[in-house]
Amino acid sequence: MTKAGRTLTFAGLLGLQALGTFVFIGDLLSSRLSLYSQPPAWSTRELMETGAALALLLGLLLGTFLMVRTLRDLKSAEHRLERASEAFSDMLNARFEGWGLTAAERDVALFAIKGLSIQEMAQLRDTTEGTIKSQTAAIYRKAGVSGRPQLLSLFIEDLVDGIDRESR
Repeated sequence: MTKAGRTLTFAGLLGLQALGTFVFIGDLLSSRLSLYSQPPAWSTRELMETGAALALLLGLLLGTFLMVRTLRDLKSAEHRLERASEAFSDMLNARFEGWGLTAAERDVALFAIKGLSIQEMAQLRDTTEGTIKSQTAAIYRKAGVSGRPQLLSLFIEDLVDGIDRESR
């Protein structure tokens, strides 16, 4: 079902439930406040309540259907996100391996890609800022870039290339 179809189905569901609710509430208020100059015939009242009950039942069924479909779509989206995350991690590791980064340089490169500052990296690695600076310089040299923006652009290009390949 398309997004427009789901929206239309959801709007219909709300309309049916609103109709059923208004019939029941209107009937209750009319009876309680004695608004009827003459009560409606039993067959008319029964027909109204049957229609309202059917509307509420149909709303329940459509609501259940939409909820199941939404949960399935959510699970599918989570699965796709997990696969994309794994693919990005594989891509990072392949690049790091290709550049011949040490384990410490891999950590620092990952922190740099995540946008951490030199100070934050030093704290996380329990080392000095000077060590982090020399490691980032080694990473940039091995990757053939001049700084963090160019390092990030390498991975963004890989992602864009991957998206382009998938769309073909």
